[in-house]
Amino acid sequence: MKTIIISIALSIASFVATAQSETITSTGNSITVTVPVNSDEGKIGLALYQEHNFMKGQPFQGTNGEIKDGKSVVTFENVPAGEYAIVIYHDKNNNNQMDFAANGMPLEDYGMSNNVMSFGPPMWSDAKFEINGKDVYIDIRM
Repeated sequence: MKTIIISIALSIASFVATAQSETITSTGNSITVTVPVNSDEGKIGLALYQEHNFMKGQPFQGTNGEIKDGKSVVTFENVPAGEYAIVIYHDKNNNNQMDFAANGMPLEDYGMSNNVMSFGPPMWSDAKFEINGKDVYIDIRM
């Protein structure tokens, strides 16, 4: 259980730090992510990873999404062809970090591409998807 919490916390901390200033200059396709949310409070933090830095470093792109009418829609632009994975969390109180209870359990919802939710640390092989010349549309549940 500690491994899960540490993995999620490190991942979220790394992409929150870059969410405000990340600029990508390469050309490519877009990835549009739709996240249903059970309240309009706060924002959604999103991180787009490649395999070499998945859950352990700076994401390829990181951003925050506004919540309107129970959902957040965010588009990552200029994404070159390749394999990627997305990790998200609901920052309900706008403090730019995922909050945890004293027992280490997350107090805020989270999810990842392909909607895989396991009891162990997230796996690249479960969350990855491919971009190969077409724009991608993904729904992620928390």
